[in-house]
Amino acid sequence: MEQVELEAEVRSGIGKGAARRLRRQGKAPAVFYGPKRHTAMIAIDAKEFLQKVYALEGSHLIRFRSTTEDLANKVVLVKETQYHPVTGAVLHADFYEVDMTQKLRVRVPLHFAGKAAGVALGGILQPVQRDVEVECLPSDIPEFISVDVSGLNIHDAVHVSDLQAPEGVRVVFETDATLVTVLPPTVEEVKTEAAAPEGAAAEGAATPETAKTEPEKKGGAA
Repeated sequence: MEQVELEAEVRSGIGKGAARRLRRQGKAPAVFYGPKRHTAMIAIDAKEFLQKVYALEGSHLIRFRSTTEDLANKVVLVKETQYHPVTGAVLHADFYEVDMTQKLRVRVPLHFAGKAAGVALGGILQPVQRDVEVECLPSDIPEFISVDVSGLNIHDAVHVSDLQAPEGVRVVFETDATLVTVLPPTVEEVKTEAAAPEGAAAEGAATPETAKTEPEKKGGAA
């Protein structure tokens, strides 16, 4: 997996006031932690983060660029990010240091490829899960796992156990959950006007017995 480089520096000061000052400088507060280190308070370039990380799908390795020895060349994963609900600006990020020699578990997105045979018959392709948990070395984290749905007919499904993970990657699951299925067509009920009971005449309508024309009245006296 290609690594993303990101500028990072140690920050001083905590609290809302210090965070606002950082953001006015175009930076965002963050924390850096791991199994073999204490949590460090750091700052990142907010614009660079949005350009390089925001649109990434799944779990990606990030390598810090820094003049601080304790941060330089450290490889991390983004564990959590907070964004402004209106502007979309990054407000805070959590970075987790990874050991490149130790396996870890991450979520990997699924990409559904092909056109299901059941869709051609009017069925609806219904993804149930969009990602799965895998275990592998950090360098083996796949960007995504492809799921071929072309052979699915109506009511068919792909389960977790059906996945073909890349070499060195193990899909982690406890139950054989459904990932994607093809639903039957949705038939819209057509409502028709109820017919009148047989033999009943519409109000005011003539029947064969009553439809006889009265004889013309003769004008004048005899």
